[in-house]
Amino acid sequence: MKTRLLTFFVVIGLLACQGPAPKQDESAAKSEMIQDQNLLSSAKNFFEPLPLVAENAENAITPEKVHLGKQLYYDTRLSKTGNNSCNSCHNLATYGVDNKATSTGDAGKNGERNSPTVLNAALHSTQFWDGRAKDIEEQAGMPIMNPVEMGIPHKDFLISRLAKVPEYKAQFEKVFPGEKNPVSYENLQKSIAAFERTLITPSKFDKFLSGDLTAMNTEEKAGLKTFMDAGCTTCHNGPVLGGKMYQKFGLLADYRPLTGSNTKDEGRKNVTKLESDKDIFKVPGLRNIVQTYPYFHDGSVADLDKAVFIMGKVQLNKDLSDAELKSIHVFLNALTGEVPADAKKIPDVIVMK
Repeated sequence: MKTRLLTFFVVIGLLACQGPAPKQDESAAKSEMIQDQNLLSSAKNFFEPLPLVAENAENAITPEKVHLGKQLYYDTRLSKTGNNSCNSCHNLATYGVDNKATSTGDAGKNGERNSPTVLNAALHSTQFWDGRAKDIEEQAGMPIMNPVEMGIPHKDFLISRLAKVPEYKAQFEKVFPGEKNPVSYENLQKSIAAFERTLITPSKFDKFLSGDLTAMNTEEKAGLKTFMDAGCTTCHNGPVLGGKMYQKFGLLADYRPLTGSNTKDEGRKNVTKLESDKDIFKVPGLRNIVQTYPYFHDGSVADLDKAVFIMGKVQLNKDLSDAELKSIHVFLNALTGEVPADAKKIPDVIVMK
């Protein structure tokens, strides 16, 4: 009898202890959901999800054009001596970069600026660090004739070379029907750009922005809040978290002592010749930033936390703490997407060197 009574009271005691717990759990979950909803609401003031492709009304994206553009992108025939392709400096197997401070050109010399990622680049308002190209269609043709980068002496040199390749001649005629000279430099630019306009890399951050509050974990969401609270969104906003404006690098302090830069690159001033544009550069996008080191226009810093600290110091006049740097880093990692699988496959018809 005593045993039964003891068992009875134990059961009653357990039930009594367990009773309030579900309410507490529900309250905590509801509070967390409200916080996440508020965070999402704040984030939508600065960011938006990536589109599926980066459309251009003046350059329709078709499967045939994208296929042609991909072949051209990987083809070393686009460099004078056949050492380089677009993929040499913008390697799609390594998130559209070569992870070098500055890239090695066709003749073995290095350029003066870091090669930014081609991923999501079509969504930028201008191209190159100094914004000298209005879009990726214009940009696609410029490195080819740069004497340090790909070294093609003039447009006709390359077009004559490509026109002798039967596969290319047939493809250009199919993609640009009815044109008298479909194998043209302009059509080459349009084709490469069409391919690059498909290089969009959505991540868990896009799912969060689209309303999935569980897409990012607690630490990543905390990092997003730290990123916004620190003021990083002043320049790094929009779908690619940057790429939409120019800003002086070293707005509040000289960046060179912190980065160790020894170049005299004056940024956009080289294009406009205006003294007011000295040290003005296009704000880089932060998509896949964890993978696209080294950082800044000269590739002077390879460590992401150091780069973020420098930005806080010279752009915001803030000494970000180790905890803040770690938190922001965690968020930036959530911006890493997947390179389209087919884009990374080297075309069979192209012989790589």
